[in-house]
Amino acid sequence: MDLAGVLLALLLVLVLVVSLLSNLLVLLCFVYSTEIRKQVAGVFLVNLSFCNLLLTILNMPFTLLGILRNQQPLGGCICKAVGFLETFLTSNTMLSMAALSIDKWIAVVFPLSYTSKMRYKDAVILMGYSWLHSLTFPLVSLFYSWVDYNSVYASCTLYLKEETERRRFTVFTIVFHSTSFMLSLVILCFTYLKVLKVARFHCKRIDIITMQTLVLLVDIHPSVKQRCLNEQKRRRQRATKKISIFIGSFVICFGPYIITRLIELLPFVTINYYWGIISKCLTYSKAASDPFVYSLLRQQYKKVLINIVNRILKRDLYPSSGYNSSLDTENDYCLHRTN
Repeated sequence: MDLAGVLLALLLVLVLVVSLLSNLLVLLCFVYSTEIRKQVAGVFLVNLSFCNLLLTILNMPFTLLGILRNQQPLGGCICKAVGFLETFLTSNTMLSMAALSIDKWIAVVFPLSYTSKMRYKDAVILMGYSWLHSLTFPLVSLFYSWVDYNSVYASCTLYLKEETERRRFTVFTIVFHSTSFMLSLVILCFTYLKVLKVARFHCKRIDIITMQTLVLLVDIHPSVKQRCLNEQKRRRQRATKKISIFIGSFVICFGPYIITRLIELLPFVTINYYWGIISKCLTYSKAASDPFVYSLLRQQYKKVLINIVNRILKRDLYPSSGYNSSLDTENDYCLHRTN
């Protein structure tokens, strides 16, 4: 294996470790926190993290083996199963992100009717559609034997073996990516741009009130006034930054791979091996970044994680083994008071 292959393998190992730990933390927060479980968005986040976790455990290791061995690491039946799961899980994660954006759009644009428009039942129906939609295409590909080891991506995925079926496979691939990637991207852009519009409107109202207050407060110190203006500027940028991350991470991680899969449908195009692996690693990196983009960087999840850590530390510091440990603690306290 050359240096480029070693670097790609190390990159995939890093993505695998980060994805495994971060998605486990999201699921741990969901199990631990009653407040998170009560939120409708928690259904979408759990589905997203669960799919990312399965992708990390079941698909990434086999792609890593494919890079290291530079050949198919699995038998035919196992490879087909892994390819089936990859197609299903990738599509499901995209639709889960689209569902999260719909939830955010309803919460921000229709805050008074959110509880009636987005209930737990509605979330379950959306996730049911996501699973049904995501299962359809891998089942079709399995039926036509379009799942096999693709050396360009060093993984078991959609692959055309017989040229006689190129036209049918081309139609299938275009429809699949249009109804998963493109559909999710359109929903993300529509909903988050609506959210951004509402956020800017509220920021403008707050800015007007802030400026009126600063005009009335004649004796205010210049540093305080400057601090208010800086906060006003940060407030305007915050919503734009978050929405740019939501849409940008989706396009950057999935876009290169989807475009590459569409370009390779042309019979005269040959995809470079290293580019194929890089584009595949980018799609895997979405599984590692999703927990931070949607969950772990939020204040609610940070508090839950801190509570979990504190609880673990307290158990270590104060073991429930019985009378002796508490007695020793009291003796130490008495000695300290005497000294």
